[in-house]
Amino acid sequence: MAEGAYDDRDGKIWLDGQLVDWRAAQVHVLTHGLHYASSVFEGERAYNGKIFLSRKHSERLHFSAKCLDFEIPYTVDEIEAAKAAVLEANGFTDAYVRAVAWRGAGMDMGVSSARNPVRLAIAAWGWGNYYGDAKMKGAKLDISKWKRPSPETIPVHAKAAGLYMICTTSKHAAEAKGCSDALFMDYRGLVAEATGANIFFVKDGEVHTPKPDCFLNGLTRQTVIGMLQDKQVKVHERHIEPAEMEGFEQCWLTGTAAEVTPVGQIGDYTFEVGALTRDISESYEKLVRS
Repeated sequence: MAEGAYDDRDGKIWLDGQLVDWRAAQVHVLTHGLHYASSVFEGERAYNGKIFLSRKHSERLHFSAKCLDFEIPYTVDEIEAAKAAVLEANGFTDAYVRAVAWRGAGMDMGVSSARNPVRLAIAAWGWGNYYGDAKMKGAKLDISKWKRPSPETIPVHAKAAGLYMICTTSKHAAEAKGCSDALFMDYRGLVAEATGANIFFVKDGEVHTPKPDCFLNGLTRQTVIGMLQDKQVKVHERHIEPAEMEGFEQCWLTGTAAEVTPVGQIGDYTFEVGALTRDISESYEKLVRS
């Protein structure tokens, strides 16, 4: 598939139960999800023809929809079959897979949308390293002016489109400064996550990572914690003050798109791409392709 604008490519997209031509996968401008963010999604990666943690992603898609008070009209098994069909139709073995469900256009066009149909689409495309050459030298992060909100204000454990508004603005601001991404603090001023990835730090051979009590507990994050524990590395899931970053020696990000990406700098804080970071990155690469 030739690269280009995402609405102008060859290939097939699964839309509402059938494979359609890529350019025909369209929605109406009065789609509720476009106006009111009634949309949830999953980002997944296929390696050697197999989507890593595929079923867990499909299950989380259903969970996220319920958090936004709608039901996806396809079972987890049907979503799994659709993802496989998309990979086959486009001839992919290694690819990024995007499943998205949303409230479509219907009888309602206000905040309430109970009468509108819920739609589902699944697409796949080739996507290399999310942070480019950062896997070798370490990503550079800005510190966002925005904060991750309190769990009393939003469904923080849903992978919902509306929660990414501040991610887009923060990443744009970071890129304007020559950075790859931005780090959020949470509503309490504690270290939270990057715009699309969880964060880990290393000090004295032990790992520290923010407690996911107001942001998504990523599937890659959970996988990496399990890998560290298998390697007998002590992991502290806890609240982390920003000033603690000065004492951390290594840092990395985790996410489906990011995989395991070393971090070299956050604001004025610097980190080495050390042995543990490299080991986890290489071990994760082996795991997803096993």
